[in-house]
Amino acid sequence: MRFPNKLFLVLFWTCFAMFGQNKQVLYDFVEIPQSAMINPGVDTDFQWYAGVPLLSGISLQAGSSGLSVNDIFADDGRRINDKIRERAIFGMNARDELSGTFQIELLNFGFRGKNPDNFYTAGMYIEGDAIGYWFQDYAILAFEGNADRLNQPFDLSHLKTRGEMMNVFHIGLNKKVDNQLTIGVRGKLYSSIFDFNSTKNKGTFITKEGVNNIYSSTIEADMQLRTSGLNGLKDAIDDGTVGSTITKRAFFGGNLGVGVDLGFTYQLNDQTVLTGSLLDLGFIYHSKDIKNYTLNGKATIEGIEIILPDAAADPNADFWQDLVDDVEGFVPFEENADSYIAFRPTKLYGSLRYNFGEHVDNRANCACGVNASSNRARAKYVNSVGGQLYVINRPRGPQMALTGFYQRRFGNFMSIKTTYTIDKFSYSNVGLGLSLQAGPVNIYAMADNLLSYGNLADSNYASFQLGLNIISWGKK
Repeated sequence: MRFPNKLFLVLFWTCFAMFGQNKQVLYDFVEIPQSAMINPGVDTDFQWYAGVPLLSGISLQAGSSGLSVNDIFADDGRRINDKIRERAIFGMNARDELSGTFQIELLNFGFRGKNPDNFYTAGMYIEGDAIGYWFQDYAILAFEGNADRLNQPFDLSHLKTRGEMMNVFHIGLNKKVDNQLTIGVRGKLYSSIFDFNSTKNKGTFITKEGVNNIYSSTIEADMQLRTSGLNGLKDAIDDGTVGSTITKRAFFGGNLGVGVDLGFTYQLNDQTVLTGSLLDLGFIYHSKDIKNYTLNGKATIEGIEIILPDAAADPNADFWQDLVDDVEGFVPFEENADSYIAFRPTKLYGSLRYNFGEHVDNRANCACGVNASSNRARAKYVNSVGGQLYVINRPRGPQMALTGFYQRRFGNFMSIKTTYTIDKFSYSNVGLGLSLQAGPVNIYAMADNLLSYGNLADSNYASFQLGLNIISWGKK
């Protein structure tokens, strides 16, 4: 049995087009309001801020842990089929990942309450997240077939993927408990646009020498693909109503869910700060526009059996269809519209930061008057150095990244943060973030894996973030 190479290439590049999602440069970058989106307990000194709609937060990350575009398409004089075989088919394994996210803020603002220790945030953003693991045994079967691989079981659990797109509404509270501790909580309402997941597949496919035919093939499968919203989007494409369909679902017309973000900042001493956050602890209940597919059962087939001369007596017999019917009878492929719950990919951040050098004046109002708090944001230092931890829950277990960083402040008008990150995508990921403050206008931009920008096609990871905000410290 041999699958067409074109079919394999479609499957390969469909998975390769997925995207990865650590915002290590933005995390604890307190000069930027969006840092509160990945730690609701950030220690902030703003009186209020407002993001410019659609421009306040744009981020995109894309990564592959096992292969780059250049590995396949480099002009090195080698045949592309040979490179696919060596670098993809047998060069990657089932734990190699193609994953990522994008996010666009539609609205984001925050303000300090009558009690200056309380800071409130709210807004909404569009987010898409997807991950696909390399389907190693499927790729071998599709590219080489099974004729030369007798008695080798192909593992059906190698198919593991999930993805989603949604609009997220959020409202949060950041509270300065005392001069050492700031805590934060954010509630979220998810309005799903579409979802798909196939993460709990089991089974094998194996070919052996047959008894009644040359070969016998046995499949034992327990597989499921769950989808929500995709069928309706397909109809919308045919009808030319994609925009209105997405808008309706983004504003409570689709499947809904809830979640929460938690975070804190703790001042161990005047110069040492510990932070942490837990994001997207939540789920979406999918009950509308559901279409699920299952393959469950076991069968052994020895191919088409033709008995002569009896077969010649019925010239209209469709022996291939009889074989297909037999396979479907033993291993039924079924569809259903059962509701399901999809949990969000929960993320954990943590950091330890040491501040040193000269002080940078705090831009917030002084803590004066009878009702003023003595627990406002501390003065910043010119330099900060430290380490960060990032963990995200993924279908094959937690995925982790470690980051070291250095931040330099130039008065109150500019701050630069550099990072060095080690994760499964790269051991040499150097990132850079810049925040500029021109009066009330805040502009920020950041990018990862800068050493690869000379040849992006040879990179396993790339990301960028940028935004525009209006900030007030309430000074008169």
